[in-house]
Amino acid sequence: MIGRVIPPLLLLLLSLFALSPPAAAEGSSPVVFGQGELTLATTGGAKFHFSIEIAETEDQLHQGLMFRDSMPADAGMLFLLGTEQIASFWMRNTFLPLDMVFIARDGRVTNIHHDAAPGSTAIISSTAPVTGVLELNGGVAARLGIHAGDRVIHPAFP
Repeated sequence: MIGRVIPPLLLLLLSLFALSPPAAAEGSSPVVFGQGELTLATTGGAKFHFSIEIAETEDQLHQGLMFRDSMPADAGMLFLLGTEQIASFWMRNTFLPLDMVFIARDGRVTNIHHDAAPGSTAIISSTAPVTGVLELNGGVAARLGIHAGDRVIHPAFP
């Protein structure tokens, strides 16, 4: 997760000092996410539908799925990065194992990181520049047979 989509310089500083991402100020409003739907279409012709939360503002990108202890089986969070980049995430303050599906500008899945370990500060990155990342419950991508080359169908990806 972002807290997580970590810009390269910030990534270096975070890894050197093992700092947490900025926390919401005490008494501030919780981060509210957009809602939507997306479909993952496999190269084999299967289609899987998900209800998603959408993270695209700086506060949303930093918060992601941190501090949650459950997520419905058919749900996920879509991070819209705004620019094409190598996306890097970590799992600090994240309590759920997650699959991270990295998505190119055209909606093609570039790579998947399966079962990211809750609480880990290990950096997880895309293997190519992406404009989006879909986080699903850990194990979902493997169970559904989602692979690099599959497509994400959502208005953010033409």
